[in-house]
Amino acid sequence: MKLLRLIEIEAARLAESGVSFGHGTTNAVDEAVWLGLWSLGLPLDDLDRVGSRDLTDSEIQSIRALVDRRIHQRVPAAYLTREAWLQGVPFYVDERTIVPRSMIAENLADGDLDSLLGRTPSQVLDLCTGNASLAVLCALAWPQAKVDGADLSSQALEVAAINRHRHGLEQRIDLLQGDGLQAVAGRRYDLIVCNPPYVNAESMARLPAEFRAEPAIALAGGLDGMDFISALLRHAGSHLASGGWLVLEIGHERATFEARFAGPRGLEPIWLENSSGCDAVLALTAADLCAWSGLEPLGGPAKQAEHRDHSGHSDR
Repeated sequence: MKLLRLIEIEAARLAESGVSFGHGTTNAVDEAVWLGLWSLGLPLDDLDRVGSRDLTDSEIQSIRALVDRRIHQRVPAAYLTREAWLQGVPFYVDERTIVPRSMIAENLADGDLDSLLGRTPSQVLDLCTGNASLAVLCALAWPQAKVDGADLSSQALEVAAINRHRHGLEQRIDLLQGDGLQAVAGRRYDLIVCNPPYVNAESMARLPAEFRAEPAIALAGGLDGMDFISALLRHAGSHLASGGWLVLEIGHERATFEARFAGPRGLEPIWLENSSGCDAVLALTAADLCAWSGLEPLGGPAKQAEHRDHSGHSDR
C-alpha cells in the first residue's frame, strides 16, 4: 500500500471517530499526515516527496497502531509523538505541560512585538512558561536578550529545561518556580509575555477529552477565567521597566476582560491581530498598568543580569 493511500484511510478513521483537534492541527487529514510521517521517522513537511512510497506490513501496522491510540486514548497527538511545533520550531512535550499553541508566537514572528517595543529588549519574561516554547522563541528572536521562564509547576519546568537544553539556551534562559510574579520578585523587564490559565469554569466543564488530558492548572482561570489575570494586572507594572510592555493572551475571553478591566477609567489595551482574529492577544504599557493599579512607575530600561537556574532542576 502507498503511504498516501494509508493516510487517506487513517484520516477517514480519525474523522469518523469524533476526535477533537487544536493541538497542532485543525483537521483529520493533517493529523493523519503528522502521525503517519512521524511513525516512519520522516520530516512532517515531506509528504509530497514520499507519498508514493510503498509501505511494508510492519510500517502499516505501526501507523495504524498509533492512530488507534489517538482514537481510543483521546489524547493530543503531541503526547503520543512527544513533539510539537510552534512557528516551525520543534519542542519536546509530554503530559506535564499543555501542548504549545500560543497566538503570541505569531505576533512575535510577524514583528508586532518589535513594533510595540521600538527597541530590542534586554530582559524578557515568559510568565506561565509551560514547556518554555515562548521563552525559546523570544531568545531566538532577540539573540542579545536574557529571558526568564517562570511557572508555578515544577513538573512543567522539568519539561522547560529539556527544551532549553535542546535549543542550546542554558546561558540565556533562566527558569524560576513560583506563583505568578512572585517567582520573579525584584526583577523587571522590557517585555512580559504571558499565556496564562484563562478558561472559565463553564468552558472547562465542556472541554473535549483531548483538552482535559492537559494539566488543568494551566487552563482553568476560575469562574470567569480572570483569576490569574486580575492578579497579574495589579502587579505587572512593578515588574516592567520604563517603556516596557505586557503582552497577554486571553483566548475567547475579550468580552469578559473588557467588562472587568476596561470601560471608564479602565485599561485601554492594544489588541494584536493574528490568525485567530483581533480578540485573543492584547498589549498594555507599563505606564498604563501603573496608573490603573496605583503603582509608582519605574524609571530606566531593564538592565541585564547574570542568569542562573533557580528552578532546582537540571537539564535533561
